[in-house]
Amino acid sequence: MKNYELFCTFAHMEIINNELELARNYALYTHRNIFLTGKAGTGKTTFLRRLREESKKRTIVVAPTGVAAINAGGMTIHSFFQLAPGLFLPGKMMAGRDAKHRFSFSKQKINILRSLDLLVIDEISMVRADLLDAIDDVLRRYQDRSKPFGGVQLLLIGDLQQLAPVATESEWPLLQEFYATPYFFSSTALAQTDFVCIELKHVYRQLDDHFVALLNAVRDNRLTPATMQALNARYMPQFRPPDGEDWITLTTHNHQAAQLNARRLEELKTAPVTFTASVSGDFPETSYPTDGQLTLKVGAQVMFCKNDPSQAKMFYNGLIGRIEDIRGDEVTVVCGNSRVKTGPLEWTNTRYVTDSATGTISEETVGSFKQIPLRTAWAITIHKSQGLTFDHAIINAGRAFSHGQVYVALSRCRTLEGMVLSTPITADVITSDPSVIQFNDFAAEHAPTLETFIRDRRAYIEEVLCDIFDFSAISMRLRYYARLASEHLSDYFPAYARMVAETATQVDSQLMAVGFKFQQQIRQLMPLAESYSDNSALRERVRKAMTYFSATTARTLGELFEQEIPEIDNARTREMIENEHKLLHTDYDEKMAIYIGCMTDFSLTTYWDAKARAAMTEDTTKKTRAPRRRKSGATTAVGSDIPTSDIKPSRKRSSKVAIDYEVIHDQALYRRLLDWRKGVSAEKHLPASYIMPIRTVIGIANTQPLTKEDLLVIPGIGDKTVQEYGAELLEIVRGNS
Repeated sequence: MKNYELFCTFAHMEIINNELELARNYALYTHRNIFLTGKAGTGKTTFLRRLREESKKRTIVVAPTGVAAINAGGMTIHSFFQLAPGLFLPGKMMAGRDAKHRFSFSKQKINILRSLDLLVIDEISMVRADLLDAIDDVLRRYQDRSKPFGGVQLLLIGDLQQLAPVATESEWPLLQEFYATPYFFSSTALAQTDFVCIELKHVYRQLDDHFVALLNAVRDNRLTPATMQALNARYMPQFRPPDGEDWITLTTHNHQAAQLNARRLEELKTAPVTFTASVSGDFPETSYPTDGQLTLKVGAQVMFCKNDPSQAKMFYNGLIGRIEDIRGDEVTVVCGNSRVKTGPLEWTNTRYVTDSATGTISEETVGSFKQIPLRTAWAITIHKSQGLTFDHAIINAGRAFSHGQVYVALSRCRTLEGMVLSTPITADVITSDPSVIQFNDFAAEHAPTLETFIRDRRAYIEEVLCDIFDFSAISMRLRYYARLASEHLSDYFPAYARMVAETATQVDSQLMAVGFKFQQQIRQLMPLAESYSDNSALRERVRKAMTYFSATTARTLGELFEQEIPEIDNARTREMIENEHKLLHTDYDEKMAIYIGCMTDFSLTTYWDAKARAAMTEDTTKKTRAPRRRKSGATTAVGSDIPTSDIKPSRKRSSKVAIDYEVIHDQALYRRLLDWRKGVSAEKHLPASYIMPIRTVIGIANTQPLTKEDLLVIPGIGDKTVQEYGAELLEIVRGNS
């Protein structure tokens, strides 16, 4: 196959799984939204873990429940997006107190939302349509308002034939006015996207084809008399587990599992030992992986609820055994022929944070739960068993009450022989939703192929390149800003208003028009090769374009951001103009970061990294007031047209040392520093603000540092700046004295 090199298998899998590789490549190299589904045991969890390690996109993982979020290594949907429990009805999601609650995000969270590339939602089968639309509402607010989910790529992982979303009797009458079903695929926002559906078909958990066929029949609610007979052959109401074998009972309700575990623990004559969990920070009780007050006895049947973090890998989440010994905080468990010792282990609750230097999204621990990684395991609910695998299980599903429960229970078993039914399987407990079957049929008919992936990857690269050289959004925002400047600033600051208007004209002629022509060239050159890396003609044109647009954008727009906004008395007008200036500066920073980051050679990785750095830049959050002199005759404020005696002083900004930004104390030194910055800017072909922000120049002029240590306490100067420019800066200061 010509493009087989695009596909590489996961190292631990013996069989090449084309669906897994297709999903991997769609997530890594396209921007299409993805619904990744598959029967129980097809490797969805493994896929997610490996994708997180491999992806260069800024990614977060969320899940509908606390336990699912801890297992997936992410956060709950409600916690990350700060959504209050309840309904999210279209058109009403912004009303009342919820609007204030939902959007009172921290600066850190806003940075993440603005820079996010990929949102992974695990256990999507339990996510209601209105909750997915609420996510869309938040993402549009902080990214592209015109695109579903703000243009963020979605990876939705789950099996619709497993646990379903919950819509109570009081909620559904309200929801059904807007949604055909409660399932995520009825989301209004998702319907506006051209998402792909990939089904993982190879089952790794069960190796017996006969058992797999029985599970498929239950999953799809296509039972025949022969299927029912084969399943109920495992109905053994008087079954008692043989000595030496560890069997677990799966129940439909929490109280059933709790009662059975308590009774079996009480029957043991050994002394109880209670372990108290150590909980710190933010770790909700609903997310505890085991009991906070965990009572164990020698002889108790237990299940490990965490993978062994050591190199030995002696146990895994779901492994069942019996306690042989308890000494202090060490518990010895016999699992088959193995003897495993464990002490308290730690689970962490994380939140997502951003690195201000690189823009990467990483996880930060906000809470921890430390406990013996065991739970009594004569019984567990079907809901809590999702994602686990058992060699021996007794299924008590006679009181199944929701779609998918019976299938989840049966599919936890590795073999048919390792499964016993304590209640018979009847047709009334195996329920299916026709809308789910219909959607799954649709998904199967519209599954992507290798050829469609190649097409989608090339289309995404074309889309990214065209967007990089598209200045229509900046032009539109700049023209609006020019209109505001003309209306509110031209009487007192005519030079500033003229400068903004002239900048808008130059952007249209030197950037937008040229960018439009280059986009046409991209579309013409893209078909010349199957991949961008093989398209030498396009790569060379892109490289030259990066150089041209970097210099032209800096030259055309740079002066606008060197001249800060003049003082405006009307608070409402000032806020409106400052907000528009800030948004325009954000667009400029992103363009410049991309051009500089991709100047040597464009790739999706360098593009994502550059966008992340731009989203984290301090320039998008700093205030936009100009530095000014106090009363001093005819001296004027920087970028102003009138004497400073008529201008109100601006607020001071926070800094490492107390810098007076309202007054430039040494004009001669200030001008020398500006000349130096201009020279370095020309030499490096970078905008002057990227060499050193104007506020840092003022800081140097006002503090007149004499050593490198003095430089380091000035806002905007770090070790890298001192290493690269420290000697020159100190020489300028000394030469001025």
